Amino acid sequence: MIYLDHNATTPVDERVLEAMLPYLATFYGNPSALYRAGRAVRTAIDTARSQVAALAGCQPDEVIFTSGGTEANNLAVKGFAGHAGTCRLAVSAVEHPSVMQPVRTLERQGCPLQILDVDAQGRVESSRLERHCAAGLDLVSVMLANNETGVLQDVAGLAEICRQNRVTMHTDAVPAVGKIPVDFAGLGAQMMTLSSHKIYGPKGAGALIVSRDVELLPMLEGGSQERALRAGTENVAAIIGFGRAAEIAVAELRQRRERMLRLTRRLQAGLLEIPGIVVFSRDAERLPNTLQFGSSGRDGEMLLMQLDQRGFAVSSGSACASGGGRPSPVLMAMGVNESLARSALRISLGAANTDAQVDEFLRTLKSLLDSPR
Repeated sequence: MIYLDHNATTPVDERVLEAMLPYLATFYGNPSALYRAGRAVRTAIDTARSQVAALAGCQPDEVIFTSGGTEANNLAVKGFAGHAGTCRLAVSAVEHPSVMQPVRTLERQGCPLQILDVDAQGRVESSRLERHCAAGLDLVSVMLANNETGVLQDVAGLAEICRQNRVTMHTDAVPAVGKIPVDFAGLGAQMMTLSSHKIYGPKGAGALIVSRDVELLPMLEGGSQERALRAGTENVAAIIGFGRAAEIAVAELRQRRERMLRLTRRLQAGLLEIPGIVVFSRDAERLPNTLQFGSSGRDGEMLLMQLDQRGFAVSSGSACASGGGRPSPVLMAMGVNESLARSALRISLGAANTDAQVDEFLRTLKSLLDSPR
């Protein structure tokens, strides 16, 4: 199989697995215990917290470990609203469902919600945010990079608008971290979401970076773990793996970024030679590994299955179920016509991909598109 879906998940790095294994067998103490075995595990978690903080550009005590990006996004949005009692919200039209669905739930519970429009490249319109902030907001959430198109948002600029209006800012950095430099302090947001399994770490670990001046209502209660914001005995091995993956990502970030960018440029050049192919957000700054494209009149889900039969794992950019439904809300928010949106496929490259694999994918795709429908 040629795996081209690294924005969905990444394989666990062998160095990460090696770091985790002792905490699945030898070092099994409860990190909340006061005796030596517990203290040893607590020290290892503290090390992982510092490793994740170094990757995110924050202080270790701002890192709240969670079960993944979805829990962290829910804690940010629902935790903020829950502590405030009520909350005026604004989120971009291209957010991940783990942000969009919680804010819709809060809207049904009485929290006013504003959706921030994006332009044809998928970028948030800052003028719209300025108007909503002036009218009154409490929390804004805009993802740092889109998981489908790879488009980067000007989070620092948006956070400055929020700061001037005393509005709290959250950014979902799950698709971005490990692919581009991410600096929590420099971005100016007060909360940021990360996930382990997108940076060659294990599934089941993530983090919400939370400034000390932000107060949240915990989603889980019953313990004092994670600044009393996430009760429950820690998933120790996964956290250790997350920390090691973060450490490797810091060390190899430049190398990974340059290599992925070169491969993505090769992929895009090849796609644009195929008649009828449209690369979405072609003129926007994007993640170095991500490219989404379509071919009007084609069914993206069908093309995905045909590629799967030929040994390629890719992602459909469409949210359609097999029985029909709406195409990707991200593409629809960008003004892409429905037929083209339904044809969308996303390629997200990773550390093991090669020039030869990109070329083989392009040849296979062209043969499929040239075949009778």
